[in-house]
Amino acid sequence: MNLLDATLREIQPLDMSLVVRVQRRLNSLTKPHGSLGRLEVLALRCASISGSERPRVDNKVLFVCCGDHGVCTEGVSAYPREVTAQMVYNFLRGGAAISVLARQFGINVQVVDLGVDHEFAIDLPGLVSRKVARGTANFVRAAAMSSSQAVQAIEVGIAVASDAIREGAQLIGVGEMGIGNTTSATAMLSVLSGIDPETLTGQGTGIDAKGRKRKVAVIKRALAYHKLSSSDPLRVLTAVGGYEIAGIVGMCLAGAALQVPVVIDGFIATAAAWVACALHPAVKDRLIFAHLSAEQGHHHVLAALEVEPLLNLYMRLGEGTGAALGMSLVDSAVRILNEMATFDEAGVAKGECGK
Repeated sequence: MNLLDATLREIQPLDMSLVVRVQRRLNSLTKPHGSLGRLEVLALRCASISGSERPRVDNKVLFVCCGDHGVCTEGVSAYPREVTAQMVYNFLRGGAAISVLARQFGINVQVVDLGVDHEFAIDLPGLVSRKVARGTANFVRAAAMSSSQAVQAIEVGIAVASDAIREGAQLIGVGEMGIGNTTSATAMLSVLSGIDPETLTGQGTGIDAKGRKRKVAVIKRALAYHKLSSSDPLRVLTAVGGYEIAGIVGMCLAGAALQVPVVIDGFIATAAAWVACALHPAVKDRLIFAHLSAEQGHHHVLAALEVEPLLNLYMRLGEGTGAALGMSLVDSAVRILNEMATFDEAGVAKGECGK
């Protein structure tokens, strides 16, 4: 049995009896029932995922999974492929948007190279080097990766996330960097959701109308070539996905198996999350979707997946920036659950708190 299969076997449904007990505590806190809105729902979600009535999320780790894409040769991005490696160095220097937010929120960022088309120095500080290959193939002409490479990348994600959890991570966030990966994610999500590529395809890195039209045509050609089905999510990932996307699939599965909440970033991370949910139906209840991306197709996909994001800030950067903001809300929600006094503890009469 490989690591992927073993991890899938470990994933269990949520304990609904615990949900009842946590809801009872939330109702006993010094506030009118439900007055903290979705923060209360989020606290309940974290407790049920962790299997603890008093969960902790002090130790937060966010993975930025990185990989290059052969489909870039089709002119689907406004930026050259070399930008992926350049941004990896920017992450490691602490100069990226995710670096700023992570410092603010006390999040440990781990940059994971699963498939960047660049040879980084051995033991480069801050880089988790788990490269499967130097970028995917151009999926218009061939599968993006082999089935064994797809499983290998998923298992890298499982292993890296599992190691972090064993070292104390209580909350995980997932983001990505990879020029061309909105094209991969759009192709994947079109198959998985059944929504036409024209509806899902957005601007990505900022392409113009002509570039978007070309991107739609590329995706349609690829889907006609591969003849994919939503019933085979691993083949979808193999045919038109990316190594960084596959890594995030594994991280979602590891979090679900080890009862640690995983906060999903934007459009590309959602493609990975959909594959994870398709591989095991209990995964979706263990994921938290951070934000609604400004990427054109994201609201269609979230609606099809039947999940509601925490935020809508018109962001579409990636890197895990939305996930970092979502993790800060998770932290707030859990603190409310753990640190607020109950009516009995505070000596406040129920229904007479002046609110």
